[in-house]
Amino acid sequence: MKTVPQTVDVLIVGAGAAGMMCAIEAGRRGRSVRILDHARAPGEKIRISGGGRCNFTNLGTGPANFLGENPRFATSVLTRYSQHDFVQRVDRAGIAWHEKTLGQLFCDDSAKQIIRMLTDDMGAAGVVLSLGTSVERVERVGEGYEATLSDGSVVRAASLVLASGGKSIPKMGATGWAYDTARGFGLRVTETRPALVPLTFEAGLLEQLTPLAGVAVDAVVKGGGTNFSEAMLFTHRGLSGPAILQISSYWREGEAITVAMAPGEDVYARLKAAKEENGKQMVHTALGHIVPRRLAESLCEREGVSGKLAEVGDKTLRRLDGAVNGWTVKPVGSEGYRTAEVTLGGIATDQLDQQTMAAKTVPGLYVIGEAADVTGWLGGYNFQWAWSSGWAAGQVC
Repeated sequence: MKTVPQTVDVLIVGAGAAGMMCAIEAGRRGRSVRILDHARAPGEKIRISGGGRCNFTNLGTGPANFLGENPRFATSVLTRYSQHDFVQRVDRAGIAWHEKTLGQLFCDDSAKQIIRMLTDDMGAAGVVLSLGTSVERVERVGEGYEATLSDGSVVRAASLVLASGGKSIPKMGATGWAYDTARGFGLRVTETRPALVPLTFEAGLLEQLTPLAGVAVDAVVKGGGTNFSEAMLFTHRGLSGPAILQISSYWREGEAITVAMAPGEDVYARLKAAKEENGKQMVHTALGHIVPRRLAESLCEREGVSGKLAEVGDKTLRRLDGAVNGWTVKPVGSEGYRTAEVTLGGIATDQLDQQTMAAKTVPGLYVIGEAADVTGWLGGYNFQWAWSSGWAAGQVC
């Protein structure tokens, strides 16, 4: 017996930040909306983000905080639905929040409050949410789309929204489904790679770094034509922390990065002054007043410097200065999609309308959130892109 298709106005694949935002807006316009996700709960990336408190936006969000073939592509939707608009939405829902560093906004209580706000709004807008459901096949039929789902049912929709994200964090079920589907409809997909991800190093260097696991410093990390001033963390696998995650989006294989581990400090001057004040002080002890003790000991060992300050010449002190604030090192790779917070690259933005997120050559097809080639910095920017792009598509799909 042939399955009787369900007919809706809008079918959204992916119940993450962008997909739920789009569903709410389309539903409020009176459109019949069904949103699917293969996961057993909606908004899983929201739930785990920000240590469970969700860094839901950034007060400083602007086009300069995004990467892609055309970083300015994001300008229109970010302007039409801004971080301030989303903050107002959070306030209306009665969710308490606070600002951490660099404009990052977090829930006071739990990321689950954001998910609840979105699911409540979807319910109020008449949106049908189907979890544990994936799309086995989707094709264009007449003026719309026909999707065969994992439960064997068929859905027909006038509009199809690709909101299933990228490849990052595969343990949560992330795949390249949106890319494959877009290609199937003739859209171009740019090269994709893990972004906002820890960097790894060759075995010899890793042996030096491993004893420092757990040590954190405020650092300036330069690479890929840019720099970031945030915390850096030594790990058993290499380097992590916000400064490293940020630079990973710009770094490419074969390139070096340069790290200042005491930015703003004249290490040579500090050590020379310590030498004049107390020449009997051990070099690593004096350096340990500038950087963490374990790091100071490691740097002295690496540079072959030992003994008391009085026994060390200015040339050696300058070498230590360079080791602290001019450490140049070449990563061999990253930890990959397993720990990457986002995917760099995606469905090419020259294929999309910057006002509506609609595919230019495929009527009724929309691409939102991480599936598009728009990647934000660490710090709430990617969530804001999800809210803004989902909102924009929801006005017209």
